[in-house]
Amino acid sequence: MAQNFSLKDQLFNAEKVSFLAGLFADADTDFKVDAFVTKVMSRLPELELKERMAWIAECLQDAVPGDLPAVAPVILQALPPPLDPNKTDDDFGDFIFAPLGDWVCAIGQDHPDLALDVLEEVTQRFSMEWAIRPFLNHHPERVMKRMQDWCTHPSYHVRRLVSEGTRPRLPWGQAVGLDLSDPLPLLDRLYSDQTRYVTRSVANHLNDITKKDPDLVLERLRDWGEAGRQDKGELNWMTSHALRGLVKSGHPGAMKALGYDPDADITVEVQVNGPARIGDALEFDTQLNGPEDQPVLIDYIVHFQRPGGKISPKVHKLKQAELRGGLLTLSKRHKLKGNATTFKLVPGPHRLEIQVNGRVRAGVDFDLLA
Repeated sequence: MAQNFSLKDQLFNAEKVSFLAGLFADADTDFKVDAFVTKVMSRLPELELKERMAWIAECLQDAVPGDLPAVAPVILQALPPPLDPNKTDDDFGDFIFAPLGDWVCAIGQDHPDLALDVLEEVTQRFSMEWAIRPFLNHHPERVMKRMQDWCTHPSYHVRRLVSEGTRPRLPWGQAVGLDLSDPLPLLDRLYSDQTRYVTRSVANHLNDITKKDPDLVLERLRDWGEAGRQDKGELNWMTSHALRGLVKSGHPGAMKALGYDPDADITVEVQVNGPARIGDALEFDTQLNGPEDQPVLIDYIVHFQRPGGKISPKVHKLKQAELRGGLLTLSKRHKLKGNATTFKLVPGPHRLEIQVNGRVRAGVDFDLLA
């Protein structure tokens, strides 16, 4: 990615704002394109991504005043055709339509049924996963009832909204007052969906739940496996994706669900090769010995020094394999970026550990050099 790349400028810019204005001008002859674009752009460069969404929504509300019953026909008329129904994944939509969700939230709380009608249409152009959450908080029974119908909607974007919109830990999303178990009857209907865009959302939803109740997720996955309503390969993928957080932490139940024995009789040796320097790499070899053809899921954990003397362990994937002949030897070169903005490396004592099937089996100390 280029050093000066700006996601907020790619998603929200003068060209995108003009495109949106043109759609509304076609739907409403009173819509003033130039005035709208000028007003939006007067503040847009100074705002962050989410703030840009809210600002564009505010400008739309001023440009097309009124309550939702008055405005909804204009919004629906302005929408372009739905996203390609023949795709099955990675079709999030155009971010320029995200402000429509903020707009509906601002004027729609007194008209929840109409608001849900509008969001059902808009989400087929851009996901309304953030916009649905205020309605879940203000009208939970009404929204959950509508979501029962959405589980069988012809558009996979609407079906995905059911799972994604009710996630306990949706990034950027308003917290919702649902119990962890409240959306499970909806997920019971969605996990067998034939679209990866939907099943990925279900798996992400389950991963959120594991942060507070791992057993609830493991039990549900067992039930789904016994029901046999989803292709085995797809359910295996969903299980792996849903349990990824538990796998990193070495949760025994997650390991067993994925076919890895946390108590397997496996011995591990690890060796750091040469000096580890910031800007270069940490190089190491590890050897596993154990039962013939034993399935193994191998992670490595680097315990990084932090400013002030704290330790920050980071778990990284190494290998999924079997011990062919009871033996497996692996080598790894882990880059140690010196210019990362999100995690600054600090010279000094560090530790490397090898985790197999959720259990730390071996470790070695090393010095990170400047």
